[in-house]
Amino acid sequence: MSTPRSAASQNVPVADKDFASDVEYYLALEPRQLPSRYLYDALGSALFNAICELPWYRITRGEVDLLRTHGRAVFAHSAPVSRIVELGPGNGSKLLTLIESGRGRRRLDHKPLHLHLIDVSARALDEASHALALLDDVEIEKHQATYESGLMEIARTGARTLVLFLGSNIGNFDRPGADEFLRSIRAALEPGDDLLIGADLVKPESELLLAYDDPLGVTAAFNRNLLVRINRELGGNFDVDAFGHRAVWNRAESRVEMHLVSLRRQWVRIQSAHVDVTLKEGDTIWTESSYKYEPDELAVLLERAGFRPVEHWLAGEERFLLTLARAE
Repeated sequence: MSTPRSAASQNVPVADKDFASDVEYYLALEPRQLPSRYLYDALGSALFNAICELPWYRITRGEVDLLRTHGRAVFAHSAPVSRIVELGPGNGSKLLTLIESGRGRRRLDHKPLHLHLIDVSARALDEASHALALLDDVEIEKHQATYESGLMEIARTGARTLVLFLGSNIGNFDRPGADEFLRSIRAALEPGDDLLIGADLVKPESELLLAYDDPLGVTAAFNRNLLVRINRELGGNFDVDAFGHRAVWNRAESRVEMHLVSLRRQWVRIQSAHVDVTLKEGDTIWTESSYKYEPDELAVLLERAGFRPVEHWLAGEERFLLTLARAE
């Protein structure tokens, strides 16, 4: 998605200016869009955690199994680590699993082990730091910031660093965006530092659609909650019941798309974003893309960004890939 260009009203509260500006800009595009990062308010984050427990959403299960099974191998292949940086730590459970499974390695004997958590969500940072505080001999630092800003805060200190970018979050970037973002990670690291990245792989369309349009309707609630947030924070008048949820597999672009679908003709006003729009029955708002990879494609992506793949681990049934790559 493109960078927002237009500014919202100066009357918008400071905390909402970027949100309002983005909503104004993206709803004016063709096709209409809303940035996926705004799905994750407190309720959205809770709904996403519920999605991760669904039997049809196998990303989390596959990744956690890999971290538990191969945690020691991750640190065996890494240089001695004194600092771990996680981009988007969620509730902290994945980093906790990795550290606990790797504790037997001499390379984790640094005391204390410095943990840096980067996320725009204060709630996520609090939950993750609370979970990780159960570990002995760790120091935890929270960075409430975008990934890019957080990486600048921790860049090139000389401490041997392992960066985690898990959950197939790389799939939220289009291919040019993924290139740019991986280069920004590389720019924050010294040669010899490592990146552990999780990526969901291409799988049958029926499996992908079940994962993003589950029979219990949790993903649909997660998607529609974005409208609830706009109503609450930006003075919108979306009728949430007038929107359906649709997941689409775009084979040509190798991505699953989530859309909100207008179920009838309706007029929407969002006061703080200066938006007035009329939607016809069947009109859509594109809210999220999740790009899927093939293993060779991910390796090439990492190499273009200045990383050398060192080792990878595959969850075969879940078709999920965990890759350790070294900054060159």
